[in-house]
Amino acid sequence: MTVQETSIVGRGNKEGGALFRRWFKSLDDAAQRGEKAAYVFVMGSMNEVLKAFDMNITFPEITSLQLAVRHIAHEYLEEAEDYGYSPDICGYVKADVALQLRKGEHPMGRIPKPNMTVFTNACNTYIKWGEIWERLHKIPIFTFDVPGHRQLGVHTQPGDKQFEVDRRYVEIQIKELIAKLEEVNGTKFDIDKLRETMEFTNQMSRSWARLLELNRNSPSVYNALTDGTVFLGVANGFRGTKEGADYFANLVEEMEYKVANGIGTTTDESHRLAFVGVPCYPIFRRFSEIFAEWGGTFVQSTYLWFASGGTNRGYQYDLDNPISSLAEGILLSVRDAMDSMFDQTTMLRNAIDEYDLDGVVYHPIKSCRTVSTGLADSRRQLMKDTGIPSLLIESDMMDRRVVSEAQLKNRIDAFFEGLISRKQQAAASRRI
Repeated sequence: MTVQETSIVGRGNKEGGALFRRWFKSLDDAAQRGEKAAYVFVMGSMNEVLKAFDMNITFPEITSLQLAVRHIAHEYLEEAEDYGYSPDICGYVKADVALQLRKGEHPMGRIPKPNMTVFTNACNTYIKWGEIWERLHKIPIFTFDVPGHRQLGVHTQPGDKQFEVDRRYVEIQIKELIAKLEEVNGTKFDIDKLRETMEFTNQMSRSWARLLELNRNSPSVYNALTDGTVFLGVANGFRGTKEGADYFANLVEEMEYKVANGIGTTTDESHRLAFVGVPCYPIFRRFSEIFAEWGGTFVQSTYLWFASGGTNRGYQYDLDNPISSLAEGILLSVRDAMDSMFDQTTMLRNAIDEYDLDGVVYHPIKSCRTVSTGLADSRRQLMKDTGIPSLLIESDMMDRRVVSEAQLKNRIDAFFEGLISRKQQAAASRRI
């Protein structure tokens, strides 16, 4: 490996990890100083507006999943269940409830209490989750009602009469949020500062769209499941910041270098896969290894669509009309996120050829019905429409009590055996 390769290949994961630790350190510092934070979610976070007010921002989905990655989520889940929460509800919610009961205790540093929360209706759980904080901390909550698509396959676009009605509806809510933030934060809104945060998001979004394009190459230059989770952490935590924009510019530079030099994310890319759902965080590393042992690489993932805060669209804000453009961007990105959760078939149908997919892995999980509902039916529809092989495996994003590595491995092994047999038969028929 050359000196240049040593310095650039793997740089994204290393710098992403460092930024992520810095984000948690900033939250811990805020908690130690007695400062509070805005609690937001990855879909429709309104980071640009909140950053314009210099607010500390925490993503409870991210702080919760980190508990699972560090193999201690079960302690938090059991504490929340003992407190009265059902085993059947979202694992992220239960972990966060225990986190609040522990006064923000987290292995990555203390999480500050909220002074308000902002969320959209992109996930039905968001609304009830926000109400929990409202009761625990006696704080104001702000719910964005983002109109979804009225009909499957019918997507209005900017300029359409119905779209413009919806955009104005969202714009009014943004103005109401700004007024609430002035009240809560005790500072006046600075529209030029908003423009600055939106420009950083524009840069990040351009880079994110380019990243998705680059992984169409063979070999793929990153794993959408493992590396992609690092990218998502930075995309959300540093959205609307110079650090986030610079990170993704450097990441594109790394991936373009890998494409130009034929450097893949693995030395044995035998099967190019797409992943549907949320990863299995309790055994995150091992989960990926089981696929990698067969030469399976995830080149695309619906997780990179719905959990990226809309950056996957590459949407560019109009800085001359920031509030109006922000409303348009929120409307487009949240609708896109909902589509990637509820209507993966349309998006995957396009990805099969774009990413030269060999198979699709569906992963419904116990504690997220929003993402998991209908995946079995979606799988059957995609197979009917395209004939692409697929695998349906079930586990959880948080609860190790319902994760069986042995059962997962048996299903995954059988899937790859079928893929190999299918490829061998196709090769034999071409020789005849």
